[in-house]
Amino acid sequence: MPAPSFPWPPVRASLPWLGFCFWLFLLAACGDPPNNPYPAEDNGKNILYTSFEERPKHLDPARAYSANEYEIIAQIYEPPLQYAYLKRPYQLEPLAAAELPAVSYLDRNGQPLPANAPEEHIGYSVYDIHLRSDVRFQPHPAFAKDEAGHYRYHALSPEQLAQVQTLADLPETGSRALTAEDYLYQIKRLAHPQIHSPIAEMMAGYIVGLKDLSERLAKDFGSRADKSVWFDLRPYALEGVEIVDPHRLKIRLHGKYPQFRFWLAMPFFAPLPWEADAFYAQPGLATKNITLDWYPVGTGAYMMTENNPNRRMMLVKNPHYHEERYPAEGEPEDAARGYLRDAGRKLPFIDRVVFVLEKETIPYWNKFLQGYYDASSLASDNFDQAIQFSGQGNAELTPDMKSRDIRLQTAVATTSMYMGFNMLDPVVGGLGEARAKLRRAISIAVDEEEFIAIFMNGRGIPAQGVLPPGLFGFVKGKDGINPYIYDWAGGEPRRKSIAEAKQLLAEAGYPSGMDARTGKPLVLYLDTVASGPDDKSVLNWYRKQFGKLGIQLVLRTTDYNQFQQKMLNGNAQIFRWGWNADYPDPENFFFLLYGQNAKVGKGGENAANYQNPEFDRLFERMRNLEDGPERFRLIQEMQAVLRRDAPWVFGLHPKTFSLSHAWYQNRKPNLMANNGLKYLRIDGKEREEKRAEWNRPVYWPLPFLALLAVGAVTPAWRVYRRRMRSTAL
Repeated sequence: MPAPSFPWPPVRASLPWLGFCFWLFLLAACGDPPNNPYPAEDNGKNILYTSFEERPKHLDPARAYSANEYEIIAQIYEPPLQYAYLKRPYQLEPLAAAELPAVSYLDRNGQPLPANAPEEHIGYSVYDIHLRSDVRFQPHPAFAKDEAGHYRYHALSPEQLAQVQTLADLPETGSRALTAEDYLYQIKRLAHPQIHSPIAEMMAGYIVGLKDLSERLAKDFGSRADKSVWFDLRPYALEGVEIVDPHRLKIRLHGKYPQFRFWLAMPFFAPLPWEADAFYAQPGLATKNITLDWYPVGTGAYMMTENNPNRRMMLVKNPHYHEERYPAEGEPEDAARGYLRDAGRKLPFIDRVVFVLEKETIPYWNKFLQGYYDASSLASDNFDQAIQFSGQGNAELTPDMKSRDIRLQTAVATTSMYMGFNMLDPVVGGLGEARAKLRRAISIAVDEEEFIAIFMNGRGIPAQGVLPPGLFGFVKGKDGINPYIYDWAGGEPRRKSIAEAKQLLAEAGYPSGMDARTGKPLVLYLDTVASGPDDKSVLNWYRKQFGKLGIQLVLRTTDYNQFQQKMLNGNAQIFRWGWNADYPDPENFFFLLYGQNAKVGKGGENAANYQNPEFDRLFERMRNLEDGPERFRLIQEMQAVLRRDAPWVFGLHPKTFSLSHAWYQNRKPNLMANNGLKYLRIDGKEREEKRAEWNRPVYWPLPFLALLAVGAVTPAWRVYRRRMRSTAL
């Protein structure tokens, strides 16, 4: 009988056939790296790739108030003002406004006052805002009209709604020019009873008539039989906002509140068209997540085209974006650092921004190293891989990072982390010189430089007072140090010796940590919420710092709710806390020690319960002054008082570390400007070249593996053939 037939060639023909298939495989793999997570058609395009861990909860500008929300909406919405991208200290400049608002003052009878009128005479402040005339809203279905001029999608039928799953299912879009009415509509929304804006109560205390409007809206909305129908705010008047003409509005505030200008740079005061409010209020859209919290409508450089919380979010360039140019001025060193190469060029530079869902740090880091993300922060898992410290203690990139031409950027956060003393406490509190010397001695002993090196990987700078760098009134160098804690030596601040701290402690009545009156050891108590296993080393470190002076430190750990209650009752003796800037003004930090803001009895943010009439008087004079020589002088006097009294161990200002690839340009850290994407630039060609280089497949082992496979199969094949032939015989 004939031998059986097989579909593969005999062994003698296998080697050429395997080689042919191998080279076909190589040819098919040429070009795009096989591990590229993005579509091949996006190669080389002007796209920025970044990530998100979870979907932002709110994209409605009246509700959003967190960093991951602002990362999105600040690119889409345009309040009247913005922060200058390159300049430091941080300063405001026009955005949708044609110029910075003119501020005038009225007495309580509405009569004009001079600009230098005493604060107690000022009944009202008026912010006169002139808007640009060339601003238009991004394309959106809310503006689409039919041939008769009626809004196409403002009254969707149940049949139409059944066909809609995302905003993209409504193909027709429209646009219109921005007007002052859009800003008024948004300010009214702050008082909307359904929205629950986080700043509604505070602004009701400033904007004239907003409190009354809030009460009227609550009453009228509450009496509605059908609360699902759009609640049109246009008929409601707001006393404190006057529309002068289509491109000009005036906002009237109670009293003097110069910090209001910073709120005019936040999305709370971005324009919201009534058409969008009416469109999204239609029954049935919210169940499909077609809401303002998912699809914003703005005039900014970018517009949202995709919001898939399980995969990605996408911003694309707004085709109607108004004229705006890259800045030509910044800090003195900006030109040398390459930040001015695009000066005068039209914004924005990047065509598309893709936010990819990444829940884990390690996959993101690996993709960054492969070139699939353009920038990365630093976590403890990858810090040592990226950063090393020089002999002088300076952070720098490791050789591997340098070989990839990765850039390191650092910035000092507008944050103060401190250890506070309860000034109501009979041992560590009080304004007397002896008590101040006790607090200064502790301030010297708590070595913030060591803390930063051990627990923060060098990511921070010791604080010399209340203000972090970047704010008006902050002073660098010799004139800016705390002379009670530091000496200036070798061109830098040097912490005073423990011997000097012990001398202060003795002068305070506690020689060698013993109470001179009772002969008993000095025992102090630190209240903290740090109680986990990772916190043990930090708490032991604090014990060691106090132990340098012979002081026994007892740790009292609790949960955060109990800790807050202790602070409200004044039962904590020493505590750790911090403050992030709401806006870049010294008032936002000095008010943390203003007597009228004491935690005990007043529920304010002055957790130390520090009350010094001298400081309070200076604060009241400083807080509402415009930046200038007099305000600067008062700030330095306030710093001097606080350094002398030492109600805080001033602690540190954290430092942010971030990495970016060389093709990612113009990325200057700006901790106040949230709308920075429009200034960034991507070199797509360089990125593709580096991706190909870093992700080149390793094919050379394949021929050897093929030969090994053939060598392993051949003997078995021969035995099989021999057995089959013998059977046939």
